[in-house]
Amino acid sequence: MAYVIALFIWATGWWINTRLAHGPNADNRLVSLAIPAIFGITLIAMWQVLVVMLEVSPIILPAPSDIATRFATSIPTLMADFNQTIVKGAMTGYVIGMIAAFAVAILADRSEFLTRGILPVGAFMAALPIVGTAPIFVKWLGSDWQSKSAVVAVMVFFPILVNTVAGLKDTTAMQRDLMRTYGAGYWPNLLKLRLPAALPFIFNGLKIATTLALIGAIVAEFFGSPTVGMGFRISTSVGQLAMDMVWAEIVVAALAGSAFYGAMALIEKRVTFWHPSQR
Repeated sequence: MAYVIALFIWATGWWINTRLAHGPNADNRLVSLAIPAIFGITLIAMWQVLVVMLEVSPIILPAPSDIATRFATSIPTLMADFNQTIVKGAMTGYVIGMIAAFAVAILADRSEFLTRGILPVGAFMAALPIVGTAPIFVKWLGSDWQSKSAVVAVMVFFPILVNTVAGLKDTTAMQRDLMRTYGAGYWPNLLKLRLPAALPFIFNGLKIATTLALIGAIVAEFFGSPTVGMGFRISTSVGQLAMDMVWAEIVVAALAGSAFYGAMALIEKRVTFWHPSQR
């Protein structure tokens, strides 16, 4: 019976979304937002029905209603964890890694020697496993958010660096010749031609780094943290078999990651409105 109800819910959601996607108002902004919302609600409803009717243990998989109850009753704890992990750890490390990547990209752009030397080193740093680097930074910088910021900075550095370096080279010979005709030096050339042309590449790296920042900050807390933080809460809640709390933290992380990525995409749309990808 549980599977029949779940299939009915899925079929209903599928039918509604099909009608919306192929209807006369398919390009409407509200409809575009409603389609993924209905899809998500459909999955949550199926999850609720299957877990409750099949009597799945909450230790294995709690019902969405249990997760929502835990979320509502633990808002102060979740907010403290959010502030420790996302605001202090992830955001601070993201900004540090971004600034460092931009600075190194400018240096590499001015020197072919640095370009050939830094990019392989950056690839090596990107290949380092977080489970290996996080304990090292915890030993160096302590168990508070500073070590998590360092881990995040290392993780976001390479994708931003590579995309920035690639973007700075994305100009045509005719454009460069035109700037030389105007007598433009390196910095006017960079600021007025090459940097605007590189913005789509730069934002691509920034968007990739948003998810890496959250993952890095949370995972790093598994290797040392004060008694607050999303990684700390997840690890301790798993030990206490409080899986509803684990899922509540996952919901917070998912919402924060989506908001962070969406904010970066919105900034990209406003800044690179002239690019064909935004038309």
